[in-house]
Amino acid sequence: MPELAPYGRAAARLHPERGAPGVGDSSIGGPLLWPADEPWPHCPVREGDGPDGYPAMVPVAQLRARDVPGPWWPDGADVLQVLWCPIEHWDPPAGQADVSPVVELRWRRAADLSDAPLADLPKPSGPSERHERHERYEDEYLPEPCVLSFEHLTDFPFREELPPELQPALRQLVEDTGPGGKDVITRVAGWKLGGWPTWHLSHPYPHACDACGERMTLLLTIASDDVTGVVVGRWGELRLFTCPVDRTHPFVADLH
Repeated sequence: MPELAPYGRAAARLHPERGAPGVGDSSIGGPLLWPADEPWPHCPVREGDGPDGYPAMVPVAQLRARDVPGPWWPDGADVLQVLWCPIEHWDPPAGQADVSPVVELRWRRAADLSDAPLADLPKPSGPSERHERHERYEDEYLPEPCVLSFEHLTDFPFREELPPELQPALRQLVEDTGPGGKDVITRVAGWKLGGWPTWHLSHPYPHACDACGERMTLLLTIASDDVTGVVVGRWGELRLFTCPVDRTHPFVADLH
């Protein structure tokens, strides 16, 4: 179906494998490169009294341009770090997903970062080890440390995001190709950089950038899976959308 070509987007699937990633590696749930003079981030939402009222965030993913090049890298950045507060928030700040962890993104330059582990860096932990800093941390939001391999591909949108004249042909192609009519052509699922979001619970809806009004594009999909031990929603996906004009504009997270 050559008519789909203009709608293809570069994507990279993240294939996690349990391991012991180093501080300089691309990883899920591993240690992060971090500026020696920068404090570790804490959740902006208070979750209790005392000095631990604002829980420390934990590493979700670190991705390096040398390992996974693509159009998702803004000028001057070659490291993407994703952290979250592993507590379910029912009244999150603007731009965050309901009933989900509060997420933080950091775009970095590797040359500005230290490869010496921070003394107070929260240790990644999973279901086998309750996080030592906050008893309310949820096991399903504490990723198991995983090393990564990457699969580059071209991703295509759900048919409802295409012009009406193309939708019947794509529907027929999906029925002819997928087992039992399953869509194996568009919106590749799993941990993914770039590409198109999946829509299995609702009709597609766009996110507009609060800073400039541009339609936002998918940056990263965080998927529920057994390897990382992450479960979001009802075995769903937490998606992070960014502005294609300026990646430093505020991002949006949604849960699907």
